[in-house]
Amino acid sequence: MAKILIIDDEKAIRRSMKEILEFEKYLVEEAEDGVQGLALAQKNNYDVILCDIKMPKLDGTELLHKVIELQLPSAIIMMSGHGSIETAVEAVKKGAYDYLAKPIDLNRLLVSIRNALEKTELVTETKTLKRRIAKTVDMIGESKAIDAIKELIEKVAPTEAKVLITGSNGSGKELVAKWIHEKSNRANGPLIEVNCAAIPSELIESELFGHEKGSFTSAIAQKKGKFELAEGGTLFLDEVGDMSLSAQAKVLRALQEHKITRVGGDKEIKVNVRVIAATNKDLEKEIEKENFRRDLYHRLCVIPIHVPSLNDRKDDIPLLADYFLNLICTEMGMAVKTISKEGLSLLQARNWPGNIREFRNVMERLIILGGKDISATDVNQFS
Repeated sequence: MAKILIIDDEKAIRRSMKEILEFEKYLVEEAEDGVQGLALAQKNNYDVILCDIKMPKLDGTELLHKVIELQLPSAIIMMSGHGSIETAVEAVKKGAYDYLAKPIDLNRLLVSIRNALEKTELVTETKTLKRRIAKTVDMIGESKAIDAIKELIEKVAPTEAKVLITGSNGSGKELVAKWIHEKSNRANGPLIEVNCAAIPSELIESELFGHEKGSFTSAIAQKKGKFELAEGGTLFLDEVGDMSLSAQAKVLRALQEHKITRVGGDKEIKVNVRVIAATNKDLEKEIEKENFRRDLYHRLCVIPIHVPSLNDRKDDIPLLADYFLNLICTEMGMAVKTISKEGLSLLQARNWPGNIREFRNVMERLIILGGKDISATDVNQFS
């Protein structure tokens, strides 16, 4: 049920509005001046605040400024019996959601409150989504290796330098790429990922560069490739070591000339894309085997970043365990569980060939099957 605060120095107006809004099933509280109203607004999370402009002690304009300065979540609807169009425009400019002239029109009041509530709900949802997105790019760890990667990212991200991320499967290469993108000047642009290992070799060129209608049997319509979709942003070529030699040649040209040509087409398309690549292979050995182009390797590997395996940074396991306990329990809508010191010791002693990906799966299993405080017995039984 939505909570509304009415701030007005006229008792009769407060009472009549409260009766109307309570009849509409809102929870309503009152304040007789701006000072009392601000104290209540700081103490309680109101969805909407109805605030008179002319009041003793602290007027409505000053209160509006304070609410915005304190970043309180309430939508503010200003009211005045001495209003004009200029007053209304000025109130909205200063951050009010709406302005109502006295005497208050009942229908106008209810419509304004409903709209304000919808806006508040959308703002809350947006903040929640941003928090979820932020969680996906958290890099957890205080080991020397992780600190070195974080420091390198801070230096590299604001530049246009191409980055080659190496490391075993599940170690967090994608996370490093996301961090670089989020901290770059292209953060407002798209981050487009291509898993080169998951796309058949005969389709990789179409996936990267797009195709024209009729260029091959299943090309029933024109399609933009990942290079075009990443325009103004970042293209992440994951498992680039699995890319075919033919596609490698075209990627090299795109990096050199900043132009691509769709499969089946002859028109050159300019692209403005930053490329980050990742692989679990030793590309220098792949070059010796003639599976990877040396010139492309040197184009991609301007800044090399190696992500260590979880076995190489087991000191980070307590931090990772705490992070995943909070994250997974929150996602499941359950009280956050804890893990015993003995349980953590067992996790640190274990071999982790699947790295962070495997560790997260084990933590999820322990949360579902283990006790409120996950014990050593739970770890032995369920991990």
